[in-house]
Amino acid sequence: MCGIHLIWGKGANEEAITTMLQQSQHRGPDQQASFSPWPGLWIGVNRLKILHTGSEADQPFWSPDGRTLLIWNGELYNYKEIRKLLIQIGISFITQSDTEVVLHMLRVFGTKGLEKMNGMFALMFVDLAEKSVLVARDKNGEKPLYYAQNPDALTISSESRSIQTLKDSAFDTRQMEHYFYLRAPLLGNTFFKGIHEWKPERYSKISSHSAFHWGQIRSESMRNSEPTFKNFKETLTDAVLNQFHADVPLGIQLSGGADSSLLYVLWYRETGTPLPSFTIQVEHNYRKKYSDGNAASRFAKQFPSQHHLIEITQEIFWENWDDYLKSVDQPIGDSAGFLNWMIGKEAKNFVKVLISGAGADELWGGYQRHKAFDIYQNRKDFLLKFQGILRKLPLGRSYQKFVSAVESDSRKTFLNFSALDTIPDDLREDYDRVFDTNLPEYTQMLNFDRQIYLVQDVLKIQDNALMAHSIEGRAPYLDASLMELWRNVKDEEVLKGKPWIKKYLRELDLTWISERKKMGFGLPLQEWFAENGEFAKRIFYSIKEFEKTHGVHFSPKMRSLATQPELGVKHHFLILYNMFLLGEWVKLHKL
Repeated sequence: MCGIHLIWGKGANEEAITTMLQQSQHRGPDQQASFSPWPGLWIGVNRLKILHTGSEADQPFWSPDGRTLLIWNGELYNYKEIRKLLIQIGISFITQSDTEVVLHMLRVFGTKGLEKMNGMFALMFVDLAEKSVLVARDKNGEKPLYYAQNPDALTISSESRSIQTLKDSAFDTRQMEHYFYLRAPLLGNTFFKGIHEWKPERYSKISSHSAFHWGQIRSESMRNSEPTFKNFKETLTDAVLNQFHADVPLGIQLSGGADSSLLYVLWYRETGTPLPSFTIQVEHNYRKKYSDGNAASRFAKQFPSQHHLIEITQEIFWENWDDYLKSVDQPIGDSAGFLNWMIGKEAKNFVKVLISGAGADELWGGYQRHKAFDIYQNRKDFLLKFQGILRKLPLGRSYQKFVSAVESDSRKTFLNFSALDTIPDDLREDYDRVFDTNLPEYTQMLNFDRQIYLVQDVLKIQDNALMAHSIEGRAPYLDASLMELWRNVKDEEVLKGKPWIKKYLRELDLTWISERKKMGFGLPLQEWFAENGEFAKRIFYSIKEFEKTHGVHFSPKMRSLATQPELGVKHHFLILYNMFLLGEWVKLHKL
């Protein structure tokens, strides 16, 4: 919805905040403003108008007494409910925007108001009388926020590049190994030294630029959170109706798979209103394996939509590569980033909001690694006893990865399942603290995916790729009411293979979608590399050049692959693409 920025302390001036605003203009091309609440503090906002598009809801949004103001990036899905509550206690409103609701809620309830917010957000609430700033990020990490702090200054922004423009931070080479195995820097870090990611669920009421204390946003109890299939259906339907609401055109990223199809069916069943839908379609030769385009087209005949197929070929990839690379704030090792960007490029001609099925796989056990971990739990003793023999069997890549990943430590095993290669022990220790040992073992792994893969990969590339085209992305499966229902699940069988989502699809006469084989969302990299043509040659050349300039900082395994990338095509094609992306991004930014 927006880009928000703050500079507090040394270097805080109008020129600096304007530089940050210009760097992130794509995040909010509809309105731009900056303001200095007191000497030494500057804030700025780029607004993308989604609700109440009139100038009355522009930011910074001030309280009637002139004491407080708000800049924020996000959407509040329960704003009508909170608005009624605030009216009952005597608050008057001048707009129909959720921005005004957030401002008054924080004025009245303080940090407790954050617990009442069902939505996605990064916000800065300024109290001019106290000379304090409340900074917070939503529980799921849907909206990005970064900061850099030293004894002289604090800088915060929706994008790391906006901070980098002022700080000229060096490349943090320590993050390359995390990226090599798990697609992204370690949680809380970036590839820019000294620029950190504000973690989800965190808030801080800051009264000095040189020091602040963290707080954690708690979840407020909601109605109908008993984890039954009936409540799941009702809660998901309510989430769809809430999150499909906007004052601007809205569409959906439709994969033809279970998650996005179910969202669209629920919308269409409740309203009868067809929406624009957007699906990737690969070259004809690869459509049997990468069948999203065909499946979504079949679905669109059953449930009408204004359906757009977005063609992806190697030629189209290279034609768009440079523009895509320039849009990348932080490189994420996932070719779905490019596909999301291509969807945004087409969708911007029709909509300003795009719905996706993000979060369903992570929460409800939809990935192959979840299935693999279930097998591991049930056959752990057998797998450990005969692992040596099983490794010698001449079976496929997935089988070999599964067998090699098995260890006596269940958390290390799941990390191996999640990583692109068997993860070293020193890196494992960095992620151990993410696992919540108070949860049942299988649920621990889903919760790990929620905090790492969902936040560091899926949501980050969705926000970055779509906001590059000034489009807001939304994820109804992460609605606060559904999240609470998920947290209350005690029967782990409900969390294996998305049984409730598939059962709901069958009830809606979509058995064929519920039975579709799960296929990852990404470029047909294995096939493109196997052609051994121009695509492979350009990737290999780029990786080798990256090794020449930065190879001294590579881990031994990373350097071995970088010096002979041709040898990694069969088993490490995903890593090869990721190294190519990182190397090209580093070269672009002259790091």
